[in-house]
Amino acid sequence: MTEPLHGLKVLDVSRFIAGPTCAMLLGDLGADVVKIERKGGEETRANLPQLGDQSVYFLTYNRNKRSIALDFRNPADQETLRRLIAQADVLVENFRAGTMEKMGCGWEALHAMNPRLIMVRISGFGQDGPLSKRACFDAIAQAMSGMMTLNGQTDGPPTLVGTYVADYGTALYGVIATLAALLKRQESGKGQLVEATLLESAISMLMIGIPAQAQLGISASRVGNRDRYVAPVNCFQASDGSWVYVQGGTDALFPRLVAAMEMPKLLEDPRFSTFQQRLENNDAIEPVVGAWVRERTADAVVELMDRAGVPCAKVATMADVIANPQLRARGQLVDVLHPSAGTYTTHGVSMRLSDTPGSIRRPPPRVDEHRAEILREWLGEETP
Repeated sequence: MTEPLHGLKVLDVSRFIAGPTCAMLLGDLGADVVKIERKGGEETRANLPQLGDQSVYFLTYNRNKRSIALDFRNPADQETLRRLIAQADVLVENFRAGTMEKMGCGWEALHAMNPRLIMVRISGFGQDGPLSKRACFDAIAQAMSGMMTLNGQTDGPPTLVGTYVADYGTALYGVIATLAALLKRQESGKGQLVEATLLESAISMLMIGIPAQAQLGISASRVGNRDRYVAPVNCFQASDGSWVYVQGGTDALFPRLVAAMEMPKLLEDPRFSTFQQRLENNDAIEPVVGAWVRERTADAVVELMDRAGVPCAKVATMADVIANPQLRARGQLVDVLHPSAGTYTTHGVSMRLSDTPGSIRRPPPRVDEHRAEILREWLGEETP
């Protein structure tokens, strides 16, 4: 069978991470995604490191797309953009608020021109409100959302999450809302405006932070690698220098952990009788687990915990990740052949559908690589 979004036409006029990832995920599900870049290409094409003459950064967020380059300040190219939009099902953009309007491509104008269009507007703060025109990147959203307050060691400074979590979350919300809008369009025949923002995506990941603060006055703080609600749960260093993460804090898991450690007397200690008691006495129980782990290699700890039914994992390096047989077996590490970057390994299609799975059909495009075929297929134009 074909992919679930086969035949869907998507225009991607975004750049950096959130917008391109949103469009790429639609492409992974089968959509025909046309990436419209500025003349010379998206600025991230210059990011290091490079494979051949291609940025690894750009390669990561732009597979399953075709490229055409336009000068957004040129009236003729603006007209080409509008003509392409008239043929599109979905438009993904992440310009600063007001930029699309300056090109005559605001929502009202585009909706009148193409009533079936779904316009996905990805931004830092949204199209309205006092911060709508302010610039934003993932780190800014992490800072403003309070996410950095939650992340880091207890006695350390507020800390960024080590990946672009706000960007990825925004991309996912953009895709979810787009699929919902497509489903509604089947009933109404009309498209609609979709918004996803970095700040709002970030605050959706704060666990109980907002109601706990608003109703109870409880301010969430940093707990390092501990769990906030049960203990013992932490990252411990093994005898070979590697780290393992042990999740033995619930009342069901703690007896299994104790059995694996062959320390049954821990179950008789009233300080450790319930998860609440262990949480209050975390500074007493964690050193016991830590000392036990330090006497064994990481692989030995993982094997013992696995045998006991206690969730545990060795903290992987990136080299460990690309050697992980589970990821290979599930198609989550795939090799892509690019005409100038060569063959490179990247993440697979994360969404699994039994009958209509997604796929990687195209490597990330070179600048303006598909101009002739896009103009021919979308607009019926033949170029010399």
